[in-house]
Amino acid sequence: MSSQLPVAGPAEVRAAARRDLRAERRTVVGLVLVNGLASAAGLIGPWLLGRIIDTIQAGSGDVLSTVDRLAFGALVFTVVQTVLAWWALKIGYRFGERTAARVRERFLRRTLALPPRVADHLPAGDLIARGSTDASVVAFTLRSAVPEVLVALVHALFLIVAVLVLDVRLGLCGLVSLLGVAAAVRWYVRRARPAYLAVAATGADLADVVASTAKGARTVELLGLERRRSEVTEAAVTRARSARLSALWLRTVLFPWADVSLALPVVGVLLIGGALYTNDLVSLGAVVTATVYLRQLVGPLDTLMLWIEQLQGAGASYARVEGLADVPTTDSEPTGSADGDRIRVDNAHYSYTGARDVLRGIDLVVQPGERLAVVGTSGAGKSTLARLLAGLDRPHTGSVTIGGTPVADLPPDQLREHVVLITQDHHVFHDTVRDNLLIANPDATDDELRAALTAVGATWWEDLPHGLDTELGDDLDDAGAQQLSLARVVLADPHTLILDEATALLDPKTARRTEQSLAAVLHGRTVIAIAHRLQTAHDADRIAVMEAGELVELGTHDELVQANHVYGRLWHTWHKS
Repeated sequence: MSSQLPVAGPAEVRAAARRDLRAERRTVVGLVLVNGLASAAGLIGPWLLGRIIDTIQAGSGDVLSTVDRLAFGALVFTVVQTVLAWWALKIGYRFGERTAARVRERFLRRTLALPPRVADHLPAGDLIARGSTDASVVAFTLRSAVPEVLVALVHALFLIVAVLVLDVRLGLCGLVSLLGVAAAVRWYVRRARPAYLAVAATGADLADVVASTAKGARTVELLGLERRRSEVTEAAVTRARSARLSALWLRTVLFPWADVSLALPVVGVLLIGGALYTNDLVSLGAVVTATVYLRQLVGPLDTLMLWIEQLQGAGASYARVEGLADVPTTDSEPTGSADGDRIRVDNAHYSYTGARDVLRGIDLVVQPGERLAVVGTSGAGKSTLARLLAGLDRPHTGSVTIGGTPVADLPPDQLREHVVLITQDHHVFHDTVRDNLLIANPDATDDELRAALTAVGATWWEDLPHGLDTELGDDLDDAGAQQLSLARVVLADPHTLILDEATALLDPKTARRTEQSLAAVLHGRTVIAIAHRLQTAHDADRIAVMEAGELVELGTHDELVQANHVYGRLWHTWHKS
């Protein structure tokens, strides 16, 4: 997997946008229709102003009453325009909220649908940035920018048509004067997409560096890597700052250029209109009306210019959010079913990079109901073997089967019924204790939830102010969070449980009590424990000893201690400490 997730191309983004618009076609049609009526109403006021000027200039008939009627009509249509514009924005904001929710839900569905072995290798910082920052940018744009841009576009179109209908010469003069704005936008758009993609990518890199450094803070401190990690972080900050400054530079060119260009239509019409009026080729009212129309055109064009930067950034974010659909899954759709519970590993080899095998020639049979402990020094391959047994990775050669079916070929719902891997990593949702547990078994009763918590030694729930209805959050300590994860496993009720440092964050007394509780609850089930405390290995039926990616010993505790090879030396060293 590359260091960055795929980014959707312009064609894919346009297709996704069309799908989102079709899903709200009635709302979009209503938005355009109401906004069109608002824009049409807004054209009446300047036209009536021109009529007032021509009436006063002509000076015939009851000028005062005619002017009063025209002025009252201008006031009425101004109020109508204001009400319709407010209604159009209200419709647009509702459209934006629903569409933003649809984009976020689509991203979440795609994330959850990724095969575990694929999702586990995705760059976490980039994925988090897309699901949070990029999704928020898209949501904000759909909620705010899209309605305002649609309103501005329709309003600008009506004003341009109105000037052309009023007088073609004045209209063409105004359009020619707008070429400066068009040139500024074209220059900016051609450079904005890559610039904003670079901003998002470097921001994701920075998030990844910060997250990995924070997660491994203890390791960094123990190995004295503070200076190296600081240099890596500083380099990521420098790249992110450079990318953002490049994007800001584009705006320093766009906005001054646009400000000057927006003033040209009014200036041009006043000059050309004055010349035409002097030669009696157009009325003074027509010149004033055209000038007001083009002066009003500055408003929607200014709105478009202000939003164009947001739209370019949102387009880049939209491409990153939609890019998740292009993540290569590498595997075909999992199919198959296991016939039995026996786990068998035959001559399994595995490499993370393809350059060097971290597991070599592993042969192992785990019988149903057996308690197997896997021990070895750090880096021996214990966790990698656990991932193969849990179906999160597939061996490059050889096989890992359960009931004769490759574990990695089982669909996720069937896989969870057979094997569950639990590590020291855990997650507590900001929700009640009950809902945190029901994700493992939605049909579980409250009595079953309490029994699962009790089974793993999580008696702390009894002291909570609202029991199972108490909302959890960051205030739950690591030990409690780990016990909550273990309780989920009890509720999932798999026939095989793989524990990879599952009790590493618990104090020795609590960890021992939790392991004993699990042993009682999971009686008759297969338990494979990656053992870092040799007391855990002592209680197992058999012990598999890993060294340098190979299975070097397999037997009971007494057999291995008597043989006095790798495990025997570890046991004697542990007892002396």
